Amino acid sequence: MHISEGVLSPAVLGGGIVLTAIGTGIGLRKADYSRLTTAAVLSSVFFVGSLVRVPLGPGSVHLILNGLLGLFLGWAVFPSLLVALLLQAILFSYGGVAVLGVNVFDMAFPALVCHYLFRGFFGVAGVRRMFGAFCSGALSVAGAALCTALALGFTDEGFWTSAKILFLAHIPVMAAEGCVTALIIAFIAKNRPELLRFGGGSAKGDSS
Repeated sequence: MHISEGVLSPAVLGGGIVLTAIGTGIGLRKADYSRLTTAAVLSSVFFVGSLVRVPLGPGSVHLILNGLLGLFLGWAVFPSLLVALLLQAILFSYGGVAVLGVNVFDMAFPALVCHYLFRGFFGVAGVRRMFGAFCSGALSVAGAALCTALALGFTDEGFWTSAKILFLAHIPVMAAEGCVTALIIAFIAKNRPELLRFGGGSAKGDSS
């Protein structure tokens, strides 16, 4: 879901840079530096996961996993995604440096919103936790697709059709992301439940 260089208007590019700079600044201030290893691992998961592309019609889609990062990192999702997307732009020419601010905001902001909406679902085991995990994964992708579509649409009215196609093409990815995020959270809850303390209160592992 990377927007390429030369597509967006200067106003949209500037807005993305400002919003990402603000988010990154807050993320660095609020970051829990005792969990730098977790942040590094999650950034690596995002980096690798988004490189695996599945053909869909004239284009392709891929897992994003921004919701998973948002759940664990909160505001720190901004600097984490900034590093991952910058490396992708430099090493693989995905997106670009000039459009980096918009691409980071499109993925980080929905993930941050889902962090605050669903983090309270992870304090206890059961269906509530899995529901929160699925929604975090699915809605983070939906939000990223929506933000990307809006960036295209506000650049030029002629992009609205492409923006709609982009959003619709990611509906299967939303469902897949929700399922993958729920499976990852279930695995962590069973093996490392202490990692789910972002949910508020003590996270209890499954008894099974």
